[in-house]
Amino acid sequence: MKGFGGAGGMSQLLKQANQMQSRIKKVQDELALKQYEGTSGGGAVKIIINGDYLVQSVQIDAEIMKSSDLELLQDMIRAATNDAVKTAKDTHAQEMQKVTGGVGIPGLF
Repeated sequence: MKGFGGAGGMSQLLKQANQMQSRIKKVQDELALKQYEGTSGGGAVKIIINGDYLVQSVQIDAEIMKSSDLELLQDMIRAATNDAVKTAKDTHAQEMQKVTGGVGIPGLF
């Protein structure tokens, strides 16, 4: 059974897999350094997270503090955080799809 085209084909397949693994690692390292912004309330609340989905910054417009109740402010913070995480995840998925050529690799991101 030839399957992979003999020993040379298997060697080539392993070489390609190693190259893809190296490219994936490089992209993951680059994505971990990026920052992603999420906003809510028309920009009144801004959350910045890093590529590891950890909150780096929370900015709340002083005017919203004067006019909002606590529950509304909490909702706005939650919404802005979710927006930042969605942006980061979408970016990660797009970049990984470029590297893998659209092949889904379980557990990659």
